[in-house]
Amino acid sequence: MNSPPGPPGFSGWLDLASAPPQHLPDSTDAALAYVADALGHPVYTRWTLPLLKRGCPSLADAKRDHRLVFALLLDHDAAVEYWERGRLRVAAADGAPAPDTVLLRLLKQHQRFRFAPEDSETAMPASAADASPTALAGLGTPGPTPSPAVWLAALAPDAAGRAWLARAGRFANPSPVTNTLGVADDAQAVALFLRERASRSPHTLRAYLAELRRLIRWCDRHQLGPLSDLTRENLLTYRTALERTRRSTPAAGETRNPTHNRPAGLQATTRARAIAVVSSLFRYWSRTGYVIANPAAELSGGTATRDSWTPSRIMPASVLALCDMVVSGAAPDTMPALVWARRRAIWSLYRYAGVRLAELVWSEADGLPRLEADPLDQWTLHVQGKGGKRRSVPLPSLCVPALRAYRLARALPVCPSPFERVALIHSEKRDALGHSGLYDEVKAVLLAAEDKVAPGDLATLALLRAASTHWLRHGYARALVVDHAVPLPVAQTLLGHASVQTTAAYARTDLRQTRAFVEGSFPTTDQ
Repeated sequence: MNSPPGPPGFSGWLDLASAPPQHLPDSTDAALAYVADALGHPVYTRWTLPLLKRGCPSLADAKRDHRLVFALLLDHDAAVEYWERGRLRVAAADGAPAPDTVLLRLLKQHQRFRFAPEDSETAMPASAADASPTALAGLGTPGPTPSPAVWLAALAPDAAGRAWLARAGRFANPSPVTNTLGVADDAQAVALFLRERASRSPHTLRAYLAELRRLIRWCDRHQLGPLSDLTRENLLTYRTALERTRRSTPAAGETRNPTHNRPAGLQATTRARAIAVVSSLFRYWSRTGYVIANPAAELSGGTATRDSWTPSRIMPASVLALCDMVVSGAAPDTMPALVWARRRAIWSLYRYAGVRLAELVWSEADGLPRLEADPLDQWTLHVQGKGGKRRSVPLPSLCVPALRAYRLARALPVCPSPFERVALIHSEKRDALGHSGLYDEVKAVLLAAEDKVAPGDLATLALLRAASTHWLRHGYARALVVDHAVPLPVAQTLLGHASVQTTAAYARTDLRQTRAFVEGSFPTTDQ
């Protein structure tokens, strides 16, 4: 990547989110205005008291909407409000950084912008060998869709793997008449499959890549392949091998016995997903004519696994109460107030919105997730789930105070504006906190809750150490379906489940409610 210019001049920076990508204006003021308009939040604003009065209906409104700026203007002639590391900061004019410094720092940290002079090549890597580790790490994050070269580099990171994938097996169809994909090797055919079936959702793309990597590693160990060379017998052997593959971590409530010779197989849901991805690949290849036969036909077990699935990773109310005590307490002495406010907000959203881990990852292209507050001060969380489906989750009033405190700590207005376009969860290193950062914040709460466990309560300690963000989602779903008997279609909408059968599975976690329904349907009569 080229180095950005030393003196002010921003025409070398490219906005990747515009269609087509375009260069920023050259002057600092024009570039600041462009970036602020593109991101939907202030970047650098110099305030004076007369300017503040002109921008607000009254001094009371100015004090409410620009609390920190108003306080500084009482003692200084001017104050500067500038964006840094996911939050608005306010400083007296004589102590604030220069506008070009603020803008350059933001451009370097924001994934939307890239330094690419107008006479340089701005396209994505043309080959898998040129894909950078940073690009590969971003495959699961929302944003501009990577090129097929990046996908292939994730599947086969070394030269030998790329050579293995860029072949055609015995079932590949060489005829240009019936091969509607118009490609001659597995690498190109896989790239087209991922583009059509998985590129619309970063969550789906990440899952498909993981399962294809699993299949490719198995083929490499058994000296099979390429993919279009696999027979039905090969795939049946692979399905059996999944049942014997050792999990990286024990299942919930399970202890690993090092003396036990038989390896623990993958969970049924993981095996079903792995086979479903393989089946989808070969079905796509067969229908488009890339292969002359489908060795994965009827390989998947259908919906039997989903129908029999019962969620088990649910934290008891007593354990959740310990975590809530941590979040409602004072911040640790060594933790900045902003970081603590962020942790409380993250916990509250996963706890009371039931969202998936990836659904709180910021997408610049979609402006999601985002918060909305109506005139009655009722808050709603808007997210994008699997398959690119958007949904709105009403937040209980119990969740709002932590969100208000976090916004205040970021110098944002207490209530989100209808046109706000700011990352919901900020990062100190870039524009927004990613998957691992969000996960670590939740795990930090679970770790701190261990100090509140009664001595000798090993069961609770084991639950806290095994729990994750998805446990909170399971708990949210169980609270809706079991504890409060929310109608299944409503719960399905709130959770973003594709099938109501998945939502109904939570009813199987508690037999008492179903027994009460049966007793109420057939009351006893006096003889």
